[in-house]
Amino acid sequence: MRIETQASPDENIMHFYPENGLNIKNSAKYIDIKSIRKSSLAENLFDLGGINAVLITPDSVSVTKNDDVSWGDIKPLVLAEIMDFLTSGAQIVIEDESEKEEDLIEKINGLLNARIRPAIQRDGGDIVLRKFEGGIAYVELQGKCVGCPYAQRTLKDGVEKILKTYIPEVKAVEKYEN
Repeated sequence: MRIETQASPDENIMHFYPENGLNIKNSAKYIDIKSIRKSSLAENLFDLGGINAVLITPDSVSVTKNDDVSWGDIKPLVLAEIMDFLTSGAQIVIEDESEKEEDLIEKINGLLNARIRPAIQRDGGDIVLRKFEGGIAYVELQGKCVGCPYAQRTLKDGVEKILKTYIPEVKAVEKYEN
């Protein structure tokens, strides 16, 4: 594995570019004990000593060192740590479960709004996601859909099929019961 390095105009910052990038969606900056718990890579880099901050993006790791540490001393250690970490296959960023679930709810609502709601509204009804739990999307049909003999079929053959196709985390769609 090759990792290119690039100095920054700020002499305390250096950028490390692994040839295959990093397997993360968003950038994240780690500057303290609380934040580094969300990234094993950042935690390992801080453990080297002399590190003030780590910024991880989908294509690079930017490291900010203390003034009293030289790049000549720490750069080989940072390179080795990044290389060892990436070859281990460990997860770079530990996602918070609540953030993951919020993302799924956002995806489900987006799909409902784009693909499902317009069709249901044309028939005088509506659909609302009430909760997502354990892979099951609980939805409420409203308007003319309430009491419709085809409501269950709409849920299973329409809504569930579309949601499961585009969002693999959705295992089923059920009618929401208060």
